[in-house]
Amino acid sequence: MEKELDKVVQEIMSTPNISGCLVADHQGLCLASKGTAHVDSAGLIVAISEQASKLQPYVKPPTVCLETDNKICLIQRHGTITGALFKQKA
Repeated sequence: MEKELDKVVQEIMSTPNISGCLVADHQGLCLASKGTAHVDSAGLIVAISEQASKLQPYVKPPTVCLETDNKICLIQRHGTITGALFKQKA
């Protein structure tokens, strides 16, 4: 599974404007991290996703978008895995 995850993360990182990628399990343990994504933020990213899911608990988990002047962080949970993409604004 680790090789498959590394392959997916590498593919994501080859996408234009992507500066970082992080994948974490439901307990906030970082499974993979590349680029500007910090391993230490895995728990916070999972917590943000869990809290956003509580807004409408009976629908699929929402995509959370955190935005600054020059960066975007997209957070999405799928089952027990949460992913975060860090993008540079074009």
